[in-house]
Amino acid sequence: MTGKKPSVDPVIAFKRESTDQQSDLMTWRLPQSVESDPARIEWALRERIKELNCLYALAQLAESESGSMEGVLEAIVNIIPPSWQYPEITCARMTFQDRIFKSPYFEVTNWRQSSTIYVYGEPAGEVTVCYLEECPPSFEGPFLHEERALIDAIAERTGDIFMRMSAEEEIQETNRQLELERQALRETNDALKTVLARIEEEKNEIHIDIRNNVDKVLMPIINELEISMPTPQRKLAKLLRDNLEEITSSFASHLSDKFHSLTPAEIHICTMIKSGLGTKEIAELRNVSPATVSRQREQVRRKLGLVNTDVNLVTYLMASM
Repeated sequence: MTGKKPSVDPVIAFKRESTDQQSDLMTWRLPQSVESDPARIEWALRERIKELNCLYALAQLAESESGSMEGVLEAIVNIIPPSWQYPEITCARMTFQDRIFKSPYFEVTNWRQSSTIYVYGEPAGEVTVCYLEECPPSFEGPFLHEERALIDAIAERTGDIFMRMSAEEEIQETNRQLELERQALRETNDALKTVLARIEEEKNEIHIDIRNNVDKVLMPIINELEISMPTPQRKLAKLLRDNLEEITSSFASHLSDKFHSLTPAEIHICTMIKSGLGTKEIAELRNVSPATVSRQREQVRRKLGLVNTDVNLVTYLMASM
């Protein structure tokens, strides 16, 4: 035998170390009992059952989905006395953010223990347990070691419950505000739709009125002028009539909306081209040279993206109505 030290499974070593650490953390709350007297062991078990019942009631309150913080605090202060060693002479008080809750017959005595309630790391209240009569001394005055751990657990859990309920209230308030904003947006959208619909109706009414006025007032005059004018000037009258028809049919406005880069003069050229007038005819009516009209036509084709294509400008303008 060489006396070589046997190897240890690292997983087992880690679990053993973790268990030892957890045991060290829990010793201050649940000290190991060395009691061997059966009566004392039975008494200790009854005390632990009362403490577990208290913790279980706290857990139920923490998981509760309804009720106010005031109701929770009142419930907590009433489950404390039955959980201590001498319940018949135990009373409790809880202060929390300027609110005070007391169990029946509460009285501050010399036999008391307290624990601070913390919320987000700041003191927010205190849990106090008092005995109304003097009792045999124990770990902390007349109080057991386990009762110190229990009152600290109550204070800690109370802070946790408040933080959870506060977070839920904030979420509910945020949701309520969002719902109000959504409702306001829906109402605004409905109002805008009504306004836009009314504007569209008014535009249609204006268009109809203009069309009727042109047809009933202007067109008869232009027709008479066209008949009475010499033949060379009849094209000018015809162009005037065609332009009025384009205006009432909103061709010019549609063309302007679709092709914002066109100037008013170029839109005028487009209306004459669409009416079937040739370059020379347009030049005569505008008192410019045919070369100027040709340049304007090319400029229009360039702005409309028709350069180097086989698209006919007249056909394109007809399709753009």
